[in-house]
Amino acid sequence: MTSLQQRLRDLAKADLRGIRRGIEKESLRAQPDGRLALTQHPPALGSALTHPHITTDFSESQLELITGVHADVDLCLEELTQIHQFVYREIGDELLWVGSMPCELPADETIPIGRYGPSNVGRAKSVYRMGLGHRYGRRMQTISGIHYNWSMPGVSNDAYFSLIRNFRRHSFLLLYLFGASPAVCSSFVAGSEHRLQALCDDTQHLPFATSLRMGRLGYQSDAQAALCVSYNCLDSYAASLHDALMRPYPAYEALGILNPGGEYNQLATTLLQIENEFYGTIRPKRVIRPGERPLHALRERGVEYVEVRCMDLDPFEPVGIGAGTIRFLDVFLLHCLLADSPPDTPAEIAALARNQHRTAERGREPDLRLERDGEEVTIAQWGAQILDECAPIAAALDAMHATSAHTDALTRAGVALREPGSLPSARALSAMSEAHGGSHAAFVKDCSQRTRRGLTQRAFPAEVHARFERLARESVQEQQRIDSADTLPFEAFRHQYLSPRGLVL
Repeated sequence: MTSLQQRLRDLAKADLRGIRRGIEKESLRAQPDGRLALTQHPPALGSALTHPHITTDFSESQLELITGVHADVDLCLEELTQIHQFVYREIGDELLWVGSMPCELPADETIPIGRYGPSNVGRAKSVYRMGLGHRYGRRMQTISGIHYNWSMPGVSNDAYFSLIRNFRRHSFLLLYLFGASPAVCSSFVAGSEHRLQALCDDTQHLPFATSLRMGRLGYQSDAQAALCVSYNCLDSYAASLHDALMRPYPAYEALGILNPGGEYNQLATTLLQIENEFYGTIRPKRVIRPGERPLHALRERGVEYVEVRCMDLDPFEPVGIGAGTIRFLDVFLLHCLLADSPPDTPAEIAALARNQHRTAERGREPDLRLERDGEEVTIAQWGAQILDECAPIAAALDAMHATSAHTDALTRAGVALREPGSLPSARALSAMSEAHGGSHAAFVKDCSQRTRRGLTQRAFPAEVHARFERLARESVQEQQRIDSADTLPFEAFRHQYLSPRGLVL
């Protein structure tokens, strides 16, 4: 019996039943012609500052839809579906863009940044986004994805970091299996250097790409590339993040806090303005208290859950992710938790970054090799080994739920390893070429229109609609309360929030 199988056997059924998950799904609002909608966040959706389920991410045009925490996969998806149904009823003729890579974009400076009202916390959220725009460009921030939040009872800080290390080693498999962004609108890369190839006049792609979102065109930063964040324990992770939050960065110092007109350019001139600016495929998380820094929460109360951040929107699924994918993620995360997880090293961290880029940009290339323990191995070989080790985990979950759904998800993954033409990235490229003249925009617009029709025609109980209307009203009232309660000048608030004292116990 392997150590993984022994740890699985030692897990109580109560622990497996205790798995909890939630989904955060980003989507751009697009006009019917496929261009970015430049309208403000629809008032009928409530306050983006305080609504528990409907907010915005970077842009005023970029919705973020958030489920609660669920023990049941189908109930989690049902809530996400209902949120979508409500949104569609309140956005007029606009579309929710179902692809991770954005629709046709206007000039960078005209992409609207999220607005959250005049309160200090609302202004801070907007200034932070202004900083992101200056640092990385607004186009990059319009990329959208799925964040999958996952926890189970009885997991210690060390065990969560063990999971995170293994996740980082094996997340290439998720990019390969579920990557769905092999092409981009030409407007996304206009005026910038890239290695993409033209698929048609308005579309650039890489022929074997799986997830350009997770490659060099996506959430990447030359400044952050210098960071070597260790995930060996909470202390080492916190120290790495603390350093990045305190370290001055010359280019950001040159930008300054204020522009010549006295408006804010960014929250801080350090390498990271705040913790959320750190890019990663997975994060340790803890629910924070009002005004609390995320790093302080982690240091004081430990890891509560992990946030998986590498999942593309699936344009073939109505809400961007399907039940089979969620069940595969549950099996995969349990494998990351239960498998042996040696400490990471700077050399391995660098190799993992190379593996991510290779898989994102060339993942379906025949016999593509990745780095593992100083040697090279094909994606098919490494992936098959991981799936084999996942089999008893899937069987245990199936036995507990009286289903075959987890094993079925694993079986489909095995087929995809052998038949890359069945992958979402390959299917998307085929659909673009065969039905849309090679156009990324035309393909995603068609999928978005089909999704809108399907979800608006689906039954939507009156009591559910009434509940979301009530939540929208309550969120507006809560924002008004926050707006009227502020007495501190914003600059004093900014200094107070960014104080180093807020990061430590």
